[in-house]
Parts: sequence; structure tokens; C-alpha cells
Amino acid sequence: MPGTSITPRREGAPFPAPSLPPLRSTRLLDQLRERIRFLHYSRRTEEAYVYWCRAFIRFHRLQHPKELDAKHAVESFLSWLADDRGVASSTHRQALSALLFLYGKVLGMQLPWMQEIGRPRAMRRIPVVLNQDELARIFALLNGEHRLLAQLLYGTGLRITEALQLRVKDLDFDHRALIVREGKGGKDRVVMLPESLAGPLRAQLARAHVLWFADEAAGHGGVAMPDALERKYPRAGSSWAWFWVFPQAALSPDPRSGVIRRHHLYDQTFQRAFKRALSAAAVHKPATPHTLRHSFATHLLQAGYDIRTVQELLGHADVATTMIYTHVLKLGGGAVRSPVDALPQPKAPLCVHHHP
Repeated sequence: MPGTSITPRREGAPFPAPSLPPLRSTRLLDQLRERIRFLHYSRRTEEAYVYWCRAFIRFHRLQHPKELDAKHAVESFLSWLADDRGVASSTHRQALSALLFLYGKVLGMQLPWMQEIGRPRAMRRIPVVLNQDELARIFALLNGEHRLLAQLLYGTGLRITEALQLRVKDLDFDHRALIVREGKGGKDRVVMLPESLAGPLRAQLARAHVLWFADEAAGHGGVAMPDALERKYPRAGSSWAWFWVFPQAALSPDPRSGVIRRHHLYDQTFQRAFKRALSAAAVHKPATPHTLRHSFATHLLQAGYDIRTVQELLGHADVATTMIYTHVLKLGGGAVRSPVDALPQPKAPLCVHHHP
């Protein structure tokens, strides 16, 4: 049209960020939760962001973030975490990410300087790895589903949350496959189902079926469903296919909806059992359940499997993340021989006995 000027978007320029809907909640932390759920962040991310934003508000004596000098407030809080609390670099980055989300997505304040705040450099650590003798001793001291869960973590390389969130439909015994739904980064992947664990997993499903049948008879609301599936398929959560492989023994309220239902086994419960078994097995390494994943990757590489295969099984986006396990292979017997071992051994000195 005459008099109308339309400026085309420059090729390669980013599209404008989509606008977010207005918030319905009135309290700040409720607004934070609302925005996180709208953007489909995980429940663990929600818990972490709420924790750090609450700590930020308490640090500034309950003042609303909009009333603060944002630059000074954020920098003083992060300095306190680093200098007074001595938090790890990963914790420091997580707190900064939470504040970036709070100001940008909830308060709608664009603070370009926040992107320029120095983030602590992540230190690459050599992962702790358990040898097979240590693993066998630990497994022998775990009982029931805790033993099976530990064996599954080592046998498949799953993260603990991925294993706990397994559902009946994710086990494919015919193809000896186990499907990980929405792993880290929201990605699905397929890993092997260890042949030696097929029998114990079938027995675990039989025990889980007893709980599922009892819940059905009592008219409980089934299990939690991801995203909007509960609204689209309201009966699916009560089906056996969607039931947990590792269900909790007791019912409890859903942390979001408040509905009384059956949840999967809590990770803290397993972590405590693993720590007790580690101590009883006299394994003097700073191992955690995540160490089983490290051991899985390292032992596959030692067995000669290609690093790309291991990367795919672990669900790493970048092979550089998987490369950390090659450093473990260089330790011990596979490392460069120390020059001290090549020195000729000194002969034992002659013992001369002096007689009076």
C-alpha cells in the first residue's frame, strides 16, 4: 500500500521471542511455578528454581525483587554464595540460571548485564568407577527392589531418575530393549535390557501388579501422567501399561495436584540403602548411585565398544561428555609405565655379623 513501509527481516536475524501469557497467580513464587510449568520445565528444575529464588528473597530481607537494584542485588547474592557459602561451580551456575529465569520470564525485566555475569568455570573431574568385585559386594548387601534397581543402573547406564520413572510399557522383553522416555534434555532413547535381569524384572512387575490391582479396587486416581496426557486420556493413568516398574509401597499426595495416588520409589530411599551397602562392603570410594552409570560406561569402553555407541546408550548430546571415561581407561594397568618401575632393583646388602 502507498505510504506503508514494511521492513523485511534481515536474513539470519533471530525471530522475535514469543510473548508469554499473563500470569494468573498473585504471589511471586506461585508466579514462578506457573511460568515454569507453562514452559514444561521438569519438576526437579522447578524445585531448584523455587529454592534459589526463595533464598534470594530471604537474603534481601524479604524485599520484592522489583524493589531492589537488580544489578547490585544479584551480584551481592552470587558473591555471598561463592565467598561465604563456598558453593560448587555447578551450584553457582544453577542459582544464576534461576535468577535469570525469575527476572526474564516472570518479572519481564530484560537485564542484558545478567548474561555477562561471570559464571564459574566447570571443572572436569575424573569420575569414580567401581570394579566388578566391588560391585558384586555392594549388590550382595542390597535387598529386594533396591538390589534390582542397582543392577539395572549398572547394567543399562540409566540415570537414577530415568530408572525410577520407568513404566510397564517401557520394558520390551521380546526385543530385550528398555525405552527411556523424556530423559535429560527431553530426549527418548533405547538401551539394552540385560538378559540376566529379565527374570528379576518380571518378578518385580508381578509385585507391582499386586499394588496396581489394589489401587484399582480401592478406586484411587492412578499414577501421574506427563504433560497434558492426563487431560487428553483421563483413564490412561489407571491402566496397567502406565504403572510404575518401581512403585512406592504407600500412597501419598501428588506434589502439584494434591491428589492421593501411587508414586514411584523415591530416590532418597535408594540413595540411603546404597550408602549403607557401600559402607558394609568396605568400599572406600566416594561412590553414589550415579557411580553405577560411570562404571557402566567405563566397563563398556574397556570391553572394546565404540565410544559413539556408548555415547548413544548414555544419551549424551556431545561425544566430548563421553570422552571423560577414556581418561579413566588410562589409569592403572592401562596407563604409561612409570620410569621408576624400569630401574634395576638394588641387591640386598650383605649382613655381616661381628663376633666379640
